Amino acid sequence: MMKLGFIGTGNMAGAIMGGIIKKQIFRPEEIIGADISEAGREKVKAAYGIEVTEDNRKAAESEALILSVKPQYYADAIAEIRDCIRDDQLIITIAPGKMLAWLEEQFGRPVKIVRTMPNTPALVGEGMTAACVNRYVTEEEKAYALRILSSFGKVELVSEHLIDAVVAVSGSAPAYVFVFIEAMADAAVAEGMPRTQAYEFAAQAVYGSAKMVMETGKHPGELKDMVCSPGGTTIEAVRVLEEKGFRSAVIEAMRACADVSRGL
Repeated sequence: MMKLGFIGTGNMAGAIMGGIIKKQIFRPEEIIGADISEAGREKVKAAYGIEVTEDNRKAAESEALILSVKPQYYADAIAEIRDCIRDDQLIITIAPGKMLAWLEEQFGRPVKIVRTMPNTPALVGEGMTAACVNRYVTEEEKAYALRILSSFGKVELVSEHLIDAVVAVSGSAPAYVFVFIEAMADAAVAEGMPRTQAYEFAAQAVYGSAKMVMETGKHPGELKDMVCSPGGTTIEAVRVLEEKGFRSAVIEAMRACADVSRGL
């Protein structure tokens, strides 16, 4: 029996596979991925050397199973495999809006479920994942799931009612950051910097700033104050950001994101 199965072999599944194999949690031959798309299957087979199949039920015979299809396909995928899910099997889900109670209802009987919300920086081993478990998951199984999820970045256990906030603050956040980097690069290009160089400067500035928050333990406001000299260039830029409603735009965007997540 395979140790880990995937139903869905898209980008997020591939990121998880890559992390798991790199951290040597499982060997490629211990992983199986199922996908109706031949191109999707062959992509992960070529990249990671795992076994692939078009049969979801074959992947569901693994010790632990990761459901990595899009939310709209969850009901159909679960209906196809639920009668071959074992009582001792761990199910890990990746779908905003699909609550533990809804997932249990789809399976129609007690099943061990770990609900997660990762993000795309998992592709480079810097993901941020939230996880919550249902009452059937033991402490040992919880630790096992967290070990898998930490293979492609950081993971935190959260209460399920916070998942929509997680979607807004980390799940969807890479898109906000990419827009910010693109805007900064556009401004640098307008000042005469070559486009490629502008992206490198902007991206490294964001990366380094995030690392300072993580490693210094200082409040972001304190770190901001350290850069803002009296009457200087930076405080003038911050003044314009405030004038244009930068903080409010971020907060309102995240609230809208969480609202959509709640409605899925």
